[in-house]
Amino acid sequence: MAVRTDTRLARKRRHVRVRAKVSGTATRPRLCVFRSLNHIYAQVVDDSSGHTLVSASSLDAEIRDKITGKRKTESAELVGSLVAQRTLNKGIKQIAFDRGGYKYHGRVKALAEAARKAGLDF
Repeated sequence: MAVRTDTRLARKRRHVRVRAKVSGTATRPRLCVFRSLNHIYAQVVDDSSGHTLVSASSLDAEIRDKITGKRKTESAELVGSLVAQRTLNKGIKQIAFDRGGYKYHGRVKALAEAARKAGLDF
């Protein structure tokens, strides 16, 4: 009998492993990524105080009309540049990247590279 793997549970396990090593501080907060089937979300978190400093997603009104008709990877690039712009406006240049248990390719990689290109250092 074949054993079915639960991909959500496997991602949660990977995420716990990543979070054991990556944590956000006030000087270097954590940029965490969550992707669903249709959308991608990013937020910059200070784990020492437990507050979300900045967030952006493909549902934001600021970029919603730009995303219409684009591929998911292209929308992830727009979200990455938007979260980087908002983070830089808060005066934060350095962050720790938390891929959230996802492989570093596709939409997650596109978001990270767009954030780097916009001026974030990680």
